[in-house]
Amino acid sequence: MLIATLITNPTAVRYFAGSVGLMELALGLFIFFRYDTAKGGVQLIDKVPDWISVGSFKAQYFLGVDGISTPLVLLTGVLGMVAIFASWGINHRVREYFIWMLILQTSVMGVFTALDFLLFFILWEIELVPMFFLISMWGSGRREYSAMKFLIYTFLGSAFMLVGIVALFIMTGTFDMTELPQEIATAAPIIPIGLIFTLLFVAFAVKLPVFPFHTWLPDAHTDAPTAVSIILAGVLLKMGGYGMIRVSVAMFPNVIVEAAQLIAILGLVNVLYGAVITLRQTDLKRLVAFSSISHMGYVLIGISSIAGVAGSVSPTGLTGATMQMFTHGMITGLMFLAVGLLYDKAHTRSIPELGGLAARMPILAVTFLIAGLASLGLPGTSGFISELLIFLGAFPVWTWITILSAFGIVITAGYILWMIQRTMFGPELERFNVIRDVSKIEMIPISVLVLGIIGVGVYPAVISDVFRGGINEIISSGNFTMIIESLHRSELLALK
Repeated sequence: MLIATLITNPTAVRYFAGSVGLMELALGLFIFFRYDTAKGGVQLIDKVPDWISVGSFKAQYFLGVDGISTPLVLLTGVLGMVAIFASWGINHRVREYFIWMLILQTSVMGVFTALDFLLFFILWEIELVPMFFLISMWGSGRREYSAMKFLIYTFLGSAFMLVGIVALFIMTGTFDMTELPQEIATAAPIIPIGLIFTLLFVAFAVKLPVFPFHTWLPDAHTDAPTAVSIILAGVLLKMGGYGMIRVSVAMFPNVIVEAAQLIAILGLVNVLYGAVITLRQTDLKRLVAFSSISHMGYVLIGISSIAGVAGSVSPTGLTGATMQMFTHGMITGLMFLAVGLLYDKAHTRSIPELGGLAARMPILAVTFLIAGLASLGLPGTSGFISELLIFLGAFPVWTWITILSAFGIVITAGYILWMIQRTMFGPELERFNVIRDVSKIEMIPISVLVLGIIGVGVYPAVISDVFRGGINEIISSGNFTMIIESLHRSELLALK
């Protein structure tokens, strides 16, 4: 009887999905507070050694968390719960919608915890299916076009990843991501290591996204439902940054150091190009989408600081990059939630058609203000500490690139304040006389995200200490100091 009710009753489906979302949040909190930062390393392991075993081909069901993945698991739990509550007003094919949402969240949680490369790839691919259907069936505008564009771009990126994974397995005989860094360092390459690095990096660059592989993102954001945009910007983009650190940095220390300047330049292009294009947007969703492209450029700049300076490497820049992934997920999640609520009530996302809403919707106006100020890096919000760490870590390594990227903050302040002034303030418009502010149930996800943004902004060590522990382990195990010293000596000899 209970199962029949869940299948046929939309309200029961919503409450069931909400319960699962709360359990996912509870799981994320449990993992975060259960992780022992003093001990470090991989913890909370779930492992089945012979998950796939055919002759010499073996793969494991291997899950676990370390200092890099633990906060991202928490982020997935928070935004998963927020997305479900943001979906409360879905009335079309409710059961199928929430099934796809829960599958999507499961696959993303799996990507951040998978420590077998084949399992990592499978979960990475599973995510494409629910995203395609959620955009194409419950989206708006050119939803079929946007869904197909998302699928083509990310699937092609995954094809590069698969080739790289197969090459690594043939070379090392293992998919174990905890063993691969040592195995790659000692194995004889079947193809150049730089080529394998490039194949994997391109796959992560498409997901982040990095210019010029970014064009799928604005369309997907614009036409996706609000909850899907929250997951897409808040978590899915972070899969690209996570892959770069977990794979590109940890497994290919020599190559990442040599490619660091190019990565820094790509980051600068992302920051400035994304910010300038954002200035031209009149649709709120496209504005936030292009803003995400700009902010993900800082992740690249933070990663590029791994090149070090004066024969040493600091964890500051990489810690800032991981912090940027976490804080941007919270901030952009709140921004997309606010845009979705505004669209539901005002029936428009066009900035020229809005104005004077602060008097009618004070809670939503404050939500926009908090999200906007956090996005431009106001001290006291989570956005400030992540960008500060990136600049401190990257400045000694790439001085001019860091200085130029700082102008992205100036442009961000311009489009954020311009957007808030035009939508929330100014003369009140008559057509919004009867518009309602957010409801009590809509306050739940808003409150969670606002508390997270301000809480991390006031006490960032609660997250940054966990990330820094994971980054220190990668730097020490990768012998980056020795690599940088060797390259430095080679450059001096070349000059002589």
